[in-house]
Amino acid sequence: MPRPCCCRRISCRPAHMCFKPRGVPMAALGEINLGLDELEAIRLVDLEGLYHEEAALRMNVSRPTLTRIVESARRKVAGALVEGKALIIEGGNIMTEAMRGFHCADCGHHWEVAHGTARPDACPECGSGNIHRSEECMSTHGHGGGHHAGGHGRKGRGHHQNVPEDTGKKESTQKGESK
Repeated sequence: MPRPCCCRRISCRPAHMCFKPRGVPMAALGEINLGLDELEAIRLVDLEGLYHEEAALRMNVSRPTLTRIVESARRKVAGALVEGKALIIEGGNIMTEAMRGFHCADCGHHWEVAHGTARPDACPECGSGNIHRSEECMSTHGHGGGHHAGGHGRKGRGHHQNVPEDTGKKESTQKGESK
């Protein structure tokens, strides 16, 4: 019997959950699913340039596990680019760091940024500056963890989620100590 998969820590959810070739309708495209943990791994290693040991510590996984996650993510991204498929970012057994929710009063878009980052200047969806903090966003969508949502910062407790890859919706939510 294989070991159970532990929660993988991600710093925040991406602003966009789908990337596709321009000018091609989604109905005409194949899809490749990239887990939120896979995105976080390539963000830390390829974008931030961290060594695998440091990235593994940040994600709360072993170095060999991080290496497998990065290899899988790179294969999927390369496949989407070369084969002209849509890259859908969702799923994974993840734990997010403390988050702050925002909403746009103009288009109604809800999104999150990690505590400790600057306040957004504009809505990532429509570019409007008419944005406000949203406690509703955090509790309704199952994210959060800031002071108002019961979080304890980056090194305290995290917010655990088990998100199935096929729907992108959370399966369960629980608070617990991060390892």
